[in-house]
Amino acid sequence: MTFAGFAALLVILRQSAGSALSVLDRFLTRTVVSHLSIVAAGALVPSILALYDLPERLAWKIAAFLFGLPLLAMLLTYGRRRRAATGTAPPPVIMVVFVGVGSLSIVAMIVAIFLKLGPPAAIYASALTANFLTLAFAFVIALR
Repeated sequence: MTFAGFAALLVILRQSAGSALSVLDRFLTRTVVSHLSIVAAGALVPSILALYDLPERLAWKIAAFLFGLPLLAMLLTYGRRRRAATGTAPPPVIMVVFVGVGSLSIVAMIVAIFLKLGPPAAIYASALTANFLTLAFAFVIALR
């Protein structure tokens, strides 16, 4: 969430320095804040489910869906939402890294947790981290 605040402040500072707040700036700020809100909420889901004394494997499966499906939907609709908001398509590198790698990590997480391919906590945390890093990369590229 700190990164989301930083991203919003950076856009405001650009505006304060005399640069007009563009449609793209507003779209990117909304995207960063909403994406990181889902990642932060996703980090809380396993702990909350553990409080209900669910069997561990069931809790991880539920967490994978509660976190993974909304984020996957956001990632897969990014290009369409950006075109609708700004009239321009995202750069190919954003589609590959942010959408492609981010989506792949979510799908891999869900499959690995459901097929018991490794420790679910490590798999889940890896997907959270991958999506944070792909968003940070996309934001830095967008600042150009």
